[in-house]
This record gives sequence, structure tokens and C-alpha cells, in this order.
Amino acid sequence: MTKTLNELSISDAGKRLRAKEFSVRDLWDACVRAAEERNGELNALLEIFPADDAAITAAQDRINAGDPSPLCGIPLILKDNILVKGKVASAASKILENYVATYDATAVTKLRAAGALFVGRANMDEFGMGTSTENSAYGPVRNPHDVTRVPGGSSGGSAAAVAAHFALGSYGSDTGGSCRQPAAYCGVVGFKPTYGAVSRHGLIALGSSLDQIGEMANSVADARILYEAVKGPDQLDSTTIAPGTYPAREVPKRFRIGIPYEFLEGIHEDVRMRFDETIATLKEAGHEIVPIELPLSKLALPMYYIVLPAEISANLARFDGIRYGRAARGKTLLDDYLLSKAEGFGNESKRRILIGTYVLSSGYIDAYYRKADAGRDMIRAEYDEAFKQVDVVAVPTAPSVPFKFGEKADPVALYLEDIFTVTANLTGMPAISVPMQGVERDGKMLPLGIQFTAPHGAENLLFAIGAKVTGEAV
Repeated sequence: MTKTLNELSISDAGKRLRAKEFSVRDLWDACVRAAEERNGELNALLEIFPADDAAITAAQDRINAGDPSPLCGIPLILKDNILVKGKVASAASKILENYVATYDATAVTKLRAAGALFVGRANMDEFGMGTSTENSAYGPVRNPHDVTRVPGGSSGGSAAAVAAHFALGSYGSDTGGSCRQPAAYCGVVGFKPTYGAVSRHGLIALGSSLDQIGEMANSVADARILYEAVKGPDQLDSTTIAPGTYPAREVPKRFRIGIPYEFLEGIHEDVRMRFDETIATLKEAGHEIVPIELPLSKLALPMYYIVLPAEISANLARFDGIRYGRAARGKTLLDDYLLSKAEGFGNESKRRILIGTYVLSSGYIDAYYRKADAGRDMIRAEYDEAFKQVDVVAVPTAPSVPFKFGEKADPVALYLEDIFTVTANLTGMPAISVPMQGVERDGKMLPLGIQFTAPHGAENLLFAIGAKVTGEAV
């Protein structure tokens, strides 16, 4: 089947643009047309940007002059918590519904320099709080493979938009799996870099020690291109790391893949079946499968849901309706403050703010937050020991298949969806989700993903093992 322009990979589109088979304008129009035709159904984008004629012309001129940048003229999508100067950045919250960014995020600055184009801003769980994109103040995002089911979260709009070919790639944020889990549910590649590998300047903060800008694409090769375009230190973000901070790791011809089998108990039977099949295929290809034990990782989820709300409580305190964002007016200044927060924040945001305030309170900070924070180092040490035996660790990206809207109304049931992904954020390790064979439900194929985690700074290992699963040349 012949692919439409918006269905091309980034590398193929670049080659064909340089061969003058079509123009940057043609590619842009194909993406926008797809978005306009289907976004009403999916609600993946909160805004489709008007064509930036100057940027399109400039990209075409650069290509005509032989510019080798792989993203020159390539339409992309940005999550609604990544600042674009002159555009609304609401983080899918009513409290920021009228906030217009006054500067570009560092990642956006780098993408502009590369000649990339921006199709629109993607819907998300409010401030990134969710695993299903049901918590957006502007309505849920629907899974392109089955609109009765969730796309995952919190970058559900970014993943759904890529799966529906509204753009050739997208950027989201990953605080506990928010790029990887929706990528798995939407059948695309989701990548979370090492903490500090990509600047967070201009990313609306949720959990500052956990957040990373991540990438979603229709191939591992494209995810690598997107990552390479934005990585590197930034004077505006003191948490970014310099090249060479972590030791380089050579890509082996045959991977040693560690699997914590005890960690897989209780997951959905279809997920376990497809995971075992994928691992068997890798074993048949000559890779070594090594059972490992990661007992402390079972505590990662409760640790995460102590650390994250604490950081949420601190970060979201700035949204008070006084300086910017939604403002409600009462009889007193205190009324203004309380009303603005009550009207501006959704239920999940309020829940996590209250939990975070509780664990940071004087009577409980030692009992909860400081113990959970110390536990992160213990889990990191556990993984460091495991990586002496194996190159990567493999688990399913999510414990269940994409579920129907309202199916997991219990907040704890939703939190459990993060069980395989939060560890990479707590420890700062890089991780990737790549599609594995899906399962059929109601006559529709539902995507599933397998996740690989690697040592700090070993992104190259993840792109290599991901390509082994997808059959790509990276």
C-alpha cells in the first residue's frame, strides 16, 4: 500500500524532500489535512496551528540549498506543557487556559534551528497527572485504534496524534511513563532519555526531579532523530548533563537481556503472552535471556506516589490566580487565592496537591517523603548491580491492554498502570517502549508495548535493542 505523505518516516520524508518529489508545503498540508479530518473524533490536539508561511518557505530554501538537517521541513507536534512563544500553554488545565508563553522552551529553540515545523499543541492529562488522558480539562483523548478506549497518558494526545499521522513525530513529557505508556497503547515508539540529557527549560514543571522531555514516533529510527535534535547541556537548566558524564557503552552484537520474572506476576494474561512471545523471538535471534531479581523495584510505585505529589504540591503552588493564569475574585485576597485554585484545578490535581502537602508536613516529612527519597538511591544501586550482568532490562510497558473509558474509575487502579515505568524516572535511567504484537478486542487490534531500560547515558543501547524488536536498521 502506498503511503500518504503524512505517513512517511522522518528519514524517508527528508530523502524525498531533497529529491524534490514533493515540497515542504505539500508535506505540511498532508499533516494538517489529516488533523483537521480526524481531530474532532480523537481530541488529540487542543489547537491546530495556522501555517507559518515564513517558516515553511525558509525550510524549503534550506533544503534546496542542501541543508542536511534531518528535521528540516518536518511537521511535529508539541505537548501542551512545552512553551512555544506566542502560543497558549495551558497544560490542559483551566487555571492556565489563557496563559500565552513569552519565550520558547530550549527544546523548541533547537527544533526551530533545525528547521522543524509545528502542527499544533497536544491534549494531555492536566499538568501530566494521569495514565489515560481522561483528566484533561478539555475532554479526553480517544485511542485511534479504538475510540472507545483510552490512549494512555499523560501524553495521550501526543501519542494519538502520531499514530493518526497528524505529524511525523511528537514531543511530550515523561514523569512516570507519560511518553512510554501512551506510546504502547497507541502502537508507536515512546522514548524517555536519561535525566538531564534534554533541557527542561520551558517545560511546565510537575515533578522536577522526575520530568523529562521525551519523544514519540512511528519508528525507532525516527525517535532517535527526535532525541538527537534536542539533547545536550543548557545553561538555562542546571540539571542538564555534559557529554561524557556517563561511560560510553558499546552496542553488543548479541544482547544480554535481563528479565525480573517475579515482577510480572498478576499482569493481564494477554500482555504476558505477547511479552513472552517477543522475548522468545529475541532468544531465537541469538540474544541471551537472563533471569534477574530486582526486589526493591516492587516498592518503586509507592515511592513514586510519595515523591511525585510532594513535588507537585511545591510546583503547583505558583498557580495562584494572582500573577498569571485564571483569576477568580472574592471579597478578600484569600478568597481570590482559594477560588482561583478551586475553579482552576481538576479533581486529580487537587487530590495530588493534598497528598503532597500532607507528606511534606512537619509531622510526616520524615516518615514518608525522606524515606521514599532515600529509597530511590537504593533502587538505583540495585539496577547498577543488575547492569553488571545484563545490557538492558525488559518488562511490558503496561500491565494491561488499552482499557475503555471509565473502566478504571478508582484512582489506585489507574496508578497501577505506571508500575513498570516509574522506576526509570525515580532513578533517572533511560527507557524505551516499542510496539510488540497486539491483541484483538471487539474486532479491532489493540497495540501493546515492550519496555527496555538501560544504564544512565546508554541511549544507544535502547535504540539498538528497540530496532531488534521492530526489525529496523538504526
